[in-house]
Amino acid sequence: MGKTIKIGNRLVGAESCLVIAEAGVNHNGDPILAKKLIEIAAESGADVVKFQKRTNEDILTKEALAAPYNKPTALAPTYGEHRAKLELKEEVWRELRDLAGQKGIMFTGSVWDPKSADFLEKLDVPFFKIPSADLTNLPLLEYVAQKGRPVILSTGMASLEEVDEAVAVIRKHHDELVLLHCVSKYPCEDHEVNLRVMETLRKRYGLPVGYSSHDKGVALPAAAVALGAAVIEKHFTLDRTMVGPDHAASLEPQGLARMIKYIRHVESAMGSGEKRVSEAEKEVRIKLSKSIVAKARVANGVLITREMLAVKGPAKGLKPRYINELEGRIAQVDLEEDAFIPEEALGWPKA
Repeated sequence: MGKTIKIGNRLVGAESCLVIAEAGVNHNGDPILAKKLIEIAAESGADVVKFQKRTNEDILTKEALAAPYNKPTALAPTYGEHRAKLELKEEVWRELRDLAGQKGIMFTGSVWDPKSADFLEKLDVPFFKIPSADLTNLPLLEYVAQKGRPVILSTGMASLEEVDEAVAVIRKHHDELVLLHCVSKYPCEDHEVNLRVMETLRKRYGLPVGYSSHDKGVALPAAAVALGAAVIEKHFTLDRTMVGPDHAASLEPQGLARMIKYIRHVESAMGSGEKRVSEAEKEVRIKLSKSIVAKARVANGVLITREMLAVKGPAKGLKPRYINELEGRIAQVDLEEDAFIPEEALGWPKA
């Protein structure tokens, strides 16, 4: 077993995959929709529901805030107004945290700035999530790491050297860190995903790794689990056709539930790695495998030749591997046609 991280009541890296249902900003600023997303995440079987917390004026220049924003996903005419519509009031965040607790699902948020980190700390979230956009924001990583809570860090848009720097900053304060492989394209194509990066990260840092999925479907997260992902993060929404930045790259409720079902199926199928005859196979093994039998009647005292023996099912006698050892021995009992050669035949005298 590699390194494990305690998050809530879960031991990440040793138990089943931690599934983060990323509500993000798919609430479009509507508290009622945000609460509905928590209910969907809980009903789908996710372990965590996560939103995003920004202090827009602290992370964007005045020019960026005032820039015209006329994309089809825009909620307002300028980028600053658009982003402002995607922020929830602090009292709503507290209501969401409490609702998640009632639904039996962990609750957290992505940290985009120090004020957001301070607020989420007051909400007593079980871990901080840092998005790929801030992997190179080493001052923010330092600020968050000093708080001592587990960190899950996405690594999209980053070189390996930049990941080195980010990991080193957090490890100055603690080692409770999970790295998520991520392709920061919304959505990304299957051929762009490169799931084998997870193993690169695991070997390089000795940390639990996972996959933040921006691909279009439900299969690749399950494949990532087969490759050892300890955490899966996936955006979800009530309706992919809604106006807003992330809906089109998200799963709808049925898709989220299906993805989690596939993940749990894959986990169940992974097993221990020990090669053995399983309990499920024993009855079938007897029925379908083969034994050595008498091809025709063999009388007591007869010298056994290869031509007197056959290999047939079921597997209730000697394994076929022993057929050459029987040749030249003297039968000590009468054997009728198709009779199984007994185990003690390996000790019958040779002529």
